[in-house]
Formats: sequence, structure tokens, C-alpha cells
Amino acid sequence: MFQSPIHTTTSEGMLGMLEVTYHTIVRRARSGHRNAVVSMALNMVQGLTMIFAFWIFFQILGLRSSPIRGDMLLYIMTGIFVYLTHIKAVNAVMGSGGPTSPMMLHRPMNTIVAILASALSALYLQIITLTVILVIYHIAFTPVHIHDPIAALGLLILAWFSGCAAGMIFLALKPWFPRFIATIKPLYIRINMIASGKLFVVNTLPAAMIAMFDWNPLFHIIDQMRGAVFLHYNPQFTNLEYPIYLSLVLIMIGLMGEFFARQHVSVSWFAGR
Repeated sequence: MFQSPIHTTTSEGMLGMLEVTYHTIVRRARSGHRNAVVSMALNMVQGLTMIFAFWIFFQILGLRSSPIRGDMLLYIMTGIFVYLTHIKAVNAVMGSGGPTSPMMLHRPMNTIVAILASALSALYLQIITLTVILVIYHIAFTPVHIHDPIAALGLLILAWFSGCAAGMIFLALKPWFPRFIATIKPLYIRINMIASGKLFVVNTLPAAMIAMFDWNPLFHIIDQMRGAVFLHYNPQFTNLEYPIYLSLVLIMIGLMGEFFARQHVSVSWFAGR
């Protein structure tokens, strides 16, 4: 897998890098279990567990039908899977091999390949999991109708991209402030349990509550996702420009920070940690 060929052309070098990226993606996808199918099944169980938990929660609150005209389970899934895709992208990017990782000792391997492979493997698992759950629900329970499936898929990818952007910031700061990042990342995940807006419909919120969560790109993405999934819902207080531009800015800052940390990294940083 990790050899040190001498590439004579740029195209051969690119193909070699793509091959390394592919094998790293497979390795990351199997990180949960050596069997890829079992790894996907475990990811599916996690998603189903959260869907069931929120369905019970809404039943306790007396919300037996969707606050938006449409399927209740689809309403829950538009929040749960966008949230999970975002958070898994954060964890994947932050957990990718750093400059001192043993994987970096192999010549074709580098941190950019590790980051890209980790992020793509997380997206792959989420898309496969979501597809399987929707197919099973469509066949076994009730037909699934998505108003704009292409837009919905694009928004899921945007949730993943914004998670990659946040993960890049954490990854760039991790070598300098490891204990602080280890504390702030779980806090970020827990804050997004509420601040992502997956528990409520944005159009029904008072202005004061919208102002509390408007900073969060996931808040905009989930609301826009519901506009793409449900025919009778039109987001009025969120937009796509904010999460796109913010994610691009965070990605650039994170890449610059990661490059700077890589130039000054030392194995001794982590000797006592």
C-alpha cells in the first residue's frame, strides 16, 4: 500500500496520491470493525437509536404528528442525520493522523491525505446508512416522499463540509492546546444537541430564540433541509450563504493553522500526554 515509487510525471504522482487516499479511506471506514459490513451496521444502529429516542421524546411531549405537514419520522430524520453527519465529520477530521502519527512515516502518506480520507469515509458511512434506513422505511412502513431530493443531498453534504471546517479548526489547535481542545470538543457537540435546531421548527420560534441560535451554521442547514424535504415548508429566517461562506473561511483558517503546526511539530510535544 505505502510504497515509495519515483514518479516521472505529475499525472503519475496524482494517481499515486489518489491510490493512497483510496486505501486510507478503506482503512478509516473499517476502523470501527475489521468487517466493513459490521462497521456500517454499527453506524446504522447508532442512527436508529437516536431516531427512536427522539420519537419517544416527542411521544412524551404529545407531538404524535409532525409540526410540519408530512411524515413524522422524516421530520425527526432531517434533524438527526444532518446533526450526526456534521458531528461525525468533526470527529473524523479531528481524529485523523497528525504530523507525529506513525502513518506519516510512510513516504506517500501526508496529513492532507489523512484528513481527506477520514472526512470522506465519514460521509460515505452516513450516506450508506441513511439510504438503507430510508429504503427499509419505504418498503416496510410507508412510502417516502422527498420534495427535492437533489437539494436534500446537497444540504447533507454541506452539513458534512461544515463539520470538516469545524474539525479543521480543532485539529489545527490540538497540538498547541491539547487539553483545552479535549474539553471544548465534547462541549461543542453537546451545545449542538440544542443549538442545531433539530428539536423545533424555526419558522415557529420567537425572534429572541432565533437570535440565540442564528450563529450556528447547522441551525441554518437543518432548517433548509426541512424546506427541501417537505413540500409545505418554506424557511423564512435561515439561508444557505451563511453556512457556505463560514465553512470556507474556517477551512482556510484550519488549513493554514495545520500547515503552521506541521512545520513546528515535535514528537516530544506528546511525550507526557
